[in-house]
Amino acid sequence: MAEKRDLEDRVVVVTGASRGIGYFAAREAAARGANVIAVARTVGGLEDLDDEIRAMGNSATLVPADLRDGEALDQLGGAIYARWGKVDGVIANAGALGILSPVSHIPPNDVELVMDVNVTSIFRLIRSLDPLLRQSDAGRFTALSSAAADSAKPFWSLYAASKAAVNALVKSYAGELANTAIKANVVYPGAVRTQMRAKAFPGEDPQSLPHPSELASAIVDTISPDFSETGMIIDIGQGKSRTL
Repeated sequence: MAEKRDLEDRVVVVTGASRGIGYFAAREAAARGANVIAVARTVGGLEDLDDEIRAMGNSATLVPADLRDGEALDQLGGAIYARWGKVDGVIANAGALGILSPVSHIPPNDVELVMDVNVTSIFRLIRSLDPLLRQSDAGRFTALSSAAADSAKPFWSLYAASKAAVNALVKSYAGELANTAIKANVVYPGAVRTQMRAKAFPGEDPQSLPHPSELASAIVDTISPDFSETGMIIDIGQGKSRTL
C-alpha cells in the first residue's frame, strides 16, 4: 500500500470504481489521503471498496450511478459542491469495449452504448466538474484511453473510434485550461488483467498480464498536485509520455 500522502484531504472522483483499474485507483487515492468519491453501477463492488478504504482508517463516498445517465452526472457536481465546494482530481476510468466486428456489421445500439460510456460520459463529467476543478489550487483531470486510438486495427473500429474521440476531447480541454491551474491528460494503461481484456482476448493467459493494482500508483500520480504535465498521453504500458 502506498506510503506517500500527497492527496491528503483532497477531493477525488473516480468512475468505474467497483472493479478493475478504477477500483484499485480509488483505493490508492484513499491510501494517499484523498476523500474519494467512487462512482459505478455495481453496488457490491463499491461496498467492497468502501470496506477496504475504511480498514485503512479513511472513508469513501459511494455513488451508484450509470454513466449513461447524464442527469445523474449533472447532479454529481452540485452534490459535491454542497459538501466540499471543489474537486481536486478526476480519474475518468469507466469504459466499454463493445463488439469486435467489421464496421459494416456493428449494430447501431452498440455504437450508442460505447460512445455514451466512453465519450459522452467524459464530456458530461467535464461539464459537471469543471467549475469545481477551478476551485482547486491544482485541479487534475485524467481520462483512461488506449493505444487502440492510434492503431485502429481491423475489427476494433468502434472501441478505437471512441478512444480517439476521448483523446481529441481531452486535448482540446487541456488547451482551454492553459491559463488555469488545471492539468488534463489521458493514460494508456496497456495490457492489464481486467474483465474487458479477457473479453477481447479470451484465449490469453491472464496471469501473464499485470494486475490492475500494479498500475494504480502511476495512474493516481497524474492527479497529484505535484504532476505538472498537461495535454499528454501517459503511456504506462510503454513507460513513456508524449503530447496528445
